[in-house]
Amino acid sequence: MNVLNELKRQNIEIMDNEADLYPYAFDTAPIGENIILPLAVTFPKSSEDVQKIVKTAKKFNLKIISRGAGTCHTSGCKPVQNSLIIHFSKMNRILEINKENLTAIVESGVIVGQLQNEVDRFGLFFPPDPSNLKVSTIGGAIALSSGGARAFKYGTTKDYVINLEVVNSDGEIFQTSKNVSKNVTGYNLTSLYTGSEGTLGVICKATLKLIQKPESKSVTMAYFNSLKDASIASCNIINSGLTPSCMDLLDKNTIDTIEKFNPSGWLSKEGMLLIELDGSLADIKYKSEKLIEILKKSYATDIVCAKDEIEGEKIWSARRSAFACTAKLKPNVITEDVVVPRENITKLISEIKTLCNENNITVCIMGHIADGNIHPNFAIDFSNSDEFKRFNYVKDKLFEIAVGLGGTLSGEHGIGKEKKKYLDFALDKNSYSYMKQIKKLFDPDNMFNPDLMF
Repeated sequence: MNVLNELKRQNIEIMDNEADLYPYAFDTAPIGENIILPLAVTFPKSSEDVQKIVKTAKKFNLKIISRGAGTCHTSGCKPVQNSLIIHFSKMNRILEINKENLTAIVESGVIVGQLQNEVDRFGLFFPPDPSNLKVSTIGGAIALSSGGARAFKYGTTKDYVINLEVVNSDGEIFQTSKNVSKNVTGYNLTSLYTGSEGTLGVICKATLKLIQKPESKSVTMAYFNSLKDASIASCNIINSGLTPSCMDLLDKNTIDTIEKFNPSGWLSKEGMLLIELDGSLADIKYKSEKLIEILKKSYATDIVCAKDEIEGEKIWSARRSAFACTAKLKPNVITEDVVVPRENITKLISEIKTLCNENNITVCIMGHIADGNIHPNFAIDFSNSDEFKRFNYVKDKLFEIAVGLGGTLSGEHGIGKEKKKYLDFALDKNSYSYMKQIKKLFDPDNMFNPDLMF
């Protein structure tokens, strides 16, 4: 009996037609030369189904790739030879929203934006804010500990994961913790699985922390004649005691590219800060006045305040279109993700621009300046071998620059296959060794996402 018949016998829904499998060979990372199809895509409907799939894969010595929406930028959910994909589109239920405990229990296939909309009906708030929240899944967000624009004030996904239901390499279902807000009983396995990129097991369900929804919010755009002025202004805002829920930086190339392909009435300036404040109505009024005062003193040339939340959401919609707009500049677009201490952001951006100018690579720079997380979006043409070679050189140097400035390789996109070759110089050698040992302990047969990280 072959593996597909075995899965069908266990009432596991599968897809194995070659034409249907082709889209699952990709995520949003570069395609590369070798296109590998999985043996099949499986569609479990429960943790017990996942358990059956893992046990069957172990029996036939196959690999397991967990997949949500496939929006990973680092080849984190591409198949390998002799692999099964576990696709969570059929495990997309919000099982419980508990207003008393301020928790939600969800399956891995729930869409982040869907969860936010549902808890909003209860006056609650799930803050993690990946830019692709309309399609990205909770399972993917946990696998990468996704952040987004709200991370400075509210933290990333890891700060909202209380407990996980996981299937391990032996096909056992277990809980990493309890559904309580505080727990220091033993090692923190929940945090270990969060951000592990599907390499330690299959996450099936999550208990998530919720908070009370802020009463109101306001959105402000401030333009500057230099990115240095914008960076200094961001520090002035934070040092004043204000804690914006979001504060993003966009350079001129990003502003102009968005305006070209998604006209939004934005001004063509060297830099722009997109700032969101939230809180009570009284707080917002006071904070907004204080913010504008700081921006004026920090040499903002133009300040635009959204009239209401609808207009504010239109501004954010334009901001979230940056990647898609950059993709229209050339046949291919690569978004990178580095983090440095906030004090080194200006130097990082300056070095990125110099590097790209010297190598004739188009780059649009944006990022979450409040937490030092910068995203250079590179528009390139992979069919141009010379340009592709120059881009790879720029990418290598980018990570060297970030680490040299006291930073690291990723704040929210993860490592995947694309960045694993840089881990040895980005991590302390003992940390790197311990991580490889953890992988070996939890996944001795290297079944789960075998080509990632190590």
